[in-house]
Amino acid sequence: MRLTDFWDRMAQVFGAAYAHSWAKDVVLEALGCTVDEAIAKGVETKEIWRAVCAQVDVPSQLT
Repeated sequence: MRLTDFWDRMAQVFGAAYAHSWAKDVVLEALGCTVDEAIAKGVETKEIWRAVCAQVDVPSQLT
């Protein structure tokens, strides 16, 4: 998954304004870090997205 696709999905789930704040502040249980930290570490965006989906209720068409 491209990073732009990841952020598009985040915006669809959280709203454009809140997506980046959520990514900065919320620790993903599956990864033990925030979205921003995972991206900085080089974790594949597909893996990060799966962790987001596991933590919040994501519409099935976006999973």
